[in-house]
Amino acid sequence: MRICRNQRCLELIRGDITRQGTDAVVNAANKALAPGGGVAGAIHRMAGEGLWQECRPLGGCDTGEAKITGGHQLPAAYIIHTVGPVYGEDEPADELLAQCYRESLKRAEERSLASVAFPALSTGAFGYPVKESAPIAVATLMEALEQTESVTQIRLVLFGQRDLEAHTQVAKGEAARRGWQVQEA
Repeated sequence: MRICRNQRCLELIRGDITRQGTDAVVNAANKALAPGGGVAGAIHRMAGEGLWQECRPLGGCDTGEAKITGGHQLPAAYIIHTVGPVYGEDEPADELLAQCYRESLKRAEERSLASVAFPALSTGAFGYPVKESAPIAVATLMEALEQTESVTQIRLVLFGQRDLEAHTQVAKGEAARRGWQVQEA
């Protein structure tokens, strides 16, 4: 599903973040920017050893911040690393989660990128419930798209069908509320 307004689109798909041909993909990183499990592990495995070599001297990343590296062996030219909140530990979780999406888009804007693919940040090992994170993700991304200069396409890549359905339902409601056009796949 795609929702669009003023030649800017938010697309929601079920898929693999490591296979996206967007200008950048977002890594749901750990604070060390190290290979790990989940999205971070998959991105590091697919990007190759060079990614860890580039991440190591960056000095890690705090919750809510974002850093950018090359895409290495991924189809995307860049990887934007952001550290989401651990649910029940990092507060205010909702503000920190929204900040992750905004800061990631700032890194994309700094490089004049046009397209960025995001996973559902903090919903894996960091335990953020999808029902609570989906409205934050969708609203923040739509709001940011209304203000970006270079970024015109954001793809929200959901791993599971239930995650896709939860985000799609929220996106339809936000689209109606904001006057965006819904294009079903």
